Amino acid sequence: MKKFSKIYLALAFVILYFPIFYLMAYAFNAGGDMNRFTGFTLEYFQNMFGDSRLMLILAQTFLLAFLSSLIATVIGTFGAIYIYQAKDRFQNQLLSINNILMVAPDVMIGASFLLLFTMIKFQLGFLTVLLSHVAFSIPIVVLMVLPRLKEMNADMISAAYDLGATQPQMLKEIMLPYLTPAIIAGYFMAFTYSLDDFAVTFFVTGNGYSNLSVEIYSRARQGISLEINALSTLVFLFSVLLVIGYYFISREKEETV
Repeated sequence: MKKFSKIYLALAFVILYFPIFYLMAYAFNAGGDMNRFTGFTLEYFQNMFGDSRLMLILAQTFLLAFLSSLIATVIGTFGAIYIYQAKDRFQNQLLSINNILMVAPDVMIGASFLLLFTMIKFQLGFLTVLLSHVAFSIPIVVLMVLPRLKEMNADMISAAYDLGATQPQMLKEIMLPYLTPAIIAGYFMAFTYSLDDFAVTFFVTGNGYSNLSVEIYSRARQGISLEINALSTLVFLFSVLLVIGYYFISREKEETV
């Protein structure tokens, strides 16, 4: 049974990662297409870095992911604390509302945001994309922080109040340090979701703004370009570094709590 499980796991990893490594390998193909590997070259990476529009969009995408995940982490953390402190019946209602954006199709969410911004005559652009990303990232942060809250010993909070701590002092000295690993996890998850979101962004992007996923989609429709492979390779490697960084940061925080 264990042997079968290992084979199944290995097969699953091959199916998941083979297309990614296939795409990355052809980013270095001197042949100019993905039909046959004819030689090694860094030409497409040079072309990518020489494309000022693509570099601007890349910077915009990372700025958007950073801001939206930061805002969503702050709101989601305090939202999780509020849900945790709510009464049982009201807590279930709040959780149900929070989970709507998690289970709703991205196309429906994007169309809803588009209708909302159109109704209030809000010009589409960076701000509309930012607000949309914050909105769908908040439930992710809540779901990462809330289980950690439920594991927390309530006596720690009671002891802090008994010793004369105010609510801000209790949050600063007791609750937030304990929640730090979950908060970091929520931030990284929100950052990842924002970085690769396409469906919602596609609906709320204006003419003067674009992000990486929408730009890659637009270019892919015009034909295969190995610059996209090169860009995808760098983004994937950055994601790997992000995961490694999160692992070491969260492990360090766990040891200090």
